[in-house]
Order: sequence, then C-alpha cells, then structure tokens
Amino acid sequence: MVGPVGMPQMGTGIRVPETVLRSGPTRLEFFKGSDMLTVSAMGLLDLFINKKFPFKFVYSDEYWMADLGKHIFPVKKYRMIYENVLAMGAKKENFIEPSPAADEDLLLVHAAKYLKKLKSGTLSHAEIQALELPYTEDLAKFGWLHVGGTILAAEQALKDGLCVHIGGGFHHAFSDHGEGFCVLNDVAVALEKLRREGKIRKAMIVDCDLHQGNGTAAIFLKKEYAFTFSIHQMDVYPAEKQTSTFDLGLWSGDGDDKYLAALREHFPGLYREFEPDLVFFVAGSDPLEGDQLGGLTLTKKGLIERDTIVIEEARRLKIPLAVVCAGGYSRDVLDSVAVHVNTIKVAQKAMRKYGMKKTGILRFHSEKRAAASS
Repeated sequence: MVGPVGMPQMGTGIRVPETVLRSGPTRLEFFKGSDMLTVSAMGLLDLFINKKFPFKFVYSDEYWMADLGKHIFPVKKYRMIYENVLAMGAKKENFIEPSPAADEDLLLVHAAKYLKKLKSGTLSHAEIQALELPYTEDLAKFGWLHVGGTILAAEQALKDGLCVHIGGGFHHAFSDHGEGFCVLNDVAVALEKLRREGKIRKAMIVDCDLHQGNGTAAIFLKKEYAFTFSIHQMDVYPAEKQTSTFDLGLWSGDGDDKYLAALREHFPGLYREFEPDLVFFVAGSDPLEGDQLGGLTLTKKGLIERDTIVIEEARRLKIPLAVVCAGGYSRDVLDSVAVHVNTIKVAQKAMRKYGMKKTGILRFHSEKRAAASS
C-alpha cells in the first residue's frame, strides 16, 4: 500500500520511504501528521519482536546443566520451559543471559560465613541435610547464577513493566543457611540491591508456591519496605512456619474454589494499600493436583486464574512485576512445565492488555526529582 510521495505505509499515520526500505536502512524516518521521528533499524526490529512478547525473559542453559544427581527437583524443567517459549514464537532477542551475582550484593542478605562455606565446600553435615541437596561445586554456581538472574529480571521489569525469569524463586534460603532445595534467596537479594541503589523504595513479594516462603519471611521480618505475602499449604514442609507480613494457610485437599476465593479477597486490595514500586511473583507450579510434595488440588485452569489475579491486577495498576518459577514436582515433569508456560501466557496477555507504562516507579522518580529541586 503506497501513500503520498511514493511512501509505502506501515500502519496508520506512519510512512516509510520506499528507497529506504529497499536499501536495508540504518535509519528510518517515521511521519505522523506534521511531526517526524527518526529511529534506528534495530529499534524497528524491537517493535516487531515486542509485538509477540512485549517483555524479556532471563534464562541460562547453565540452569539445567547443574548436576544434582537423581533428585526430585527437576532442573530439566528450565530447558523445557525455554523450548516451549521458543515454540510460542520468541526469538533470541527476547532472552537475556544472566551473570552470577556479585558477592557484594549477596552480602546484603546472606552472612559472609555462610557464603564462604558454600564457596569452599565446607558446609557441615547438618547444613547439607537442611538443604536436602547433595553438595557439589555445581550447586554453588547454580545458586549464584539464579540470584544474578532474578536481579536482572527485577531490573528489566522496572524498564519494561514485566520480566519473566525462567528460574529463581528459592524462598526457603535464610540469611545464614539454606533449606528445602534453596541455596540462596534470589528474590531477597534482588529486592535489597534495588533498594540500596535507589531504584525502588518498597516492594511486595507475592508467594504462591505451595510451601511457605519461610526464608523470605524471616529475612524481611519487621522490615516495613518489604511486604511478604504467602498463600501456602499448612500441613507440609516447613513444619515451623515463619511470620510473613500476610499469611494465608490452606489445607490438604483444598482446591480451586477455596484457593481462588482467598486470593481474590485480598487482591488487588493489598496492591492498593501497600503501593509497591515492584512486585515479585513467586509462581510455583506445586499447588497443582497430584504434586509429589504437596496436597492441594488446584487444576491447571485454576492456576491460570491464580496467575491472572496476581499478574493482571498488578499491570492494571501499572506496577512492574518480576516473575520467578519456584517449585513444582509433578510425577510427569510436563505437567509442571505446562503450569509455568501458562503463567507466561497470562503475562503475555496482561502486557498486551495493559501496556508497558509503570506509574509506580515513575511516581517514585518524579518525587525524587521534585525533592531535589526544592
């Protein structure tokens, strides 16, 4: 379709010179009314990429290559989720490769003595038992890299409005020890790092893994800048629950109706009350019926509705959201993967519906500028 002065039209009110299109441009001139904008060809490429996925994914092949031996924790799910996202149309440009977290950042949450033990392989027998994972050098690298991934996802969420980390969510790690397959608390470190750097004032962690995020709750106990919300099964690990800002306990056999009613009772209300600059969504797949380590009976449809409540309500209020995978132990790993992929589909729909504007963080920076000029 050709517009005035021989310019093919690309969408309403945008015209691109035909000669530029033929020549493989480094720049494109966009006209809208009497105004002209100049953008790079890479910028135009980004527009087409973002049309399919208007957000980024954080992922590393190192995640599923970690040697944990024969273990119920299915690290191969990370690769399988990644392959599903590619099948959905994602391109290389949609993915960001993480780097291991810096010790300086880890020390914002974790004790120096604990980090030294992890690096040197000198954890005690009791500490390894609490982890419920065999200690290897791969395990330490795995922990450092996942923390780096969640930091990157949180930073990207502040830029784009949402980011999905195909990893992370190790919420049982305390400041001075690991527990329940969790070596380091990636969400806690990311939150503290962004706060230290002045990128956020306060954040909310919405933990919908089947197990209470006991490590996260303990780390942020009485810290008013972090709201820890946990909806979990009561009669499973951890036997000794910690105190979150808000805990919702369910029991073995509870399914879609009870779970979703409890969640809807508090969202989006808690978002409005706390007004976080960023939300971390711990999107475990283990509430799914038949999970080997849980007793809730949510269906895949029910978990889609869970994700819709958490993600869409945050985006509708223009609150940036970083999604992490957390747990999931279905007998058939494909069931766990399907739940995580559905979470991504909900995120995709929410970003298309509510766009990429982020009033929460923009308001924060506006206030900082106003304070600086007064």
